[in-house]
Amino acid sequence: MLDDQMFKSVISSTPLISIDLIVKKDNVILLGRRVNKPAKGLFFSVGGRVFKEEKIKNALIRIAKNELSLDLKTTPRFLGVFEHFYTDSIYENVTTHYVNLAYEINLEKLGNLPSEQHSEYQWFTVEELQNSTQVHKYVKDYFEH
Repeated sequence: MLDDQMFKSVISSTPLISIDLIVKKDNVILLGRRVNKPAKGLFFSVGGRVFKEEKIKNALIRIAKNELSLDLKTTPRFLGVFEHFYTDSIYENVTTHYVNLAYEINLEKLGNLPSEQHSEYQWFTVEELQNSTQVHKYVKDYFEH
């Protein structure tokens, strides 16, 4: 892991690579209310950064475990590459740029969901999330056709 000052320099200078997991069950999508910047306070898909020298497959496994308490057995369906630009970050006066790899997971059931990144979870239909002011616009982009 990078120390705080090094991570601030990275965020200030380069895009980050991240993975978002679009969790579906019976035509509804699981979103969590973010507790950290960027997008703090809004509903967002679960996900996380890809670490240096970490294969994407391994990042998917780690993120599924950390964000969903899920032991990923198969590779989720790749939805595409998206770019997320934020005017904020965990640091004052620093913007954030993510190159985001989105994957869809269909689940029958979930265990206990962690609370480190999301204060609450909610299931949304695509129509509900598209119309909600509490869902971040970048989540809505995953469902634009």
